[in-house]
Amino acid sequence: MTHREQYALVPADAAQFRRLWSAHVDALDHHLSTDMWALAALTVVLIAYPIARYVIPTVLQTIVSVVPDVVRTVLNLI
Repeated sequence: MTHREQYALVPADAAQFRRLWSAHVDALDHHLSTDMWALAALTVVLIAYPIARYVIPTVLQTIVSVVPDVVRTVLNLI
């Protein structure tokens, strides 16, 4: 049996998939250096910052500007 055959998944075996995923996460936790974790955290911050700074406020502003129009329309129908 090769190494890959040991981890061959049966599509319906969710428990085996969870065990495999848990083993992969544990391996990452034990084998990644602090520098790699810092690099991963920096990557997440660099991706999340523009989303939090520009995209979320724009979406909220759009929603807030649309809601009064909808309320006005509903009130006019009543």
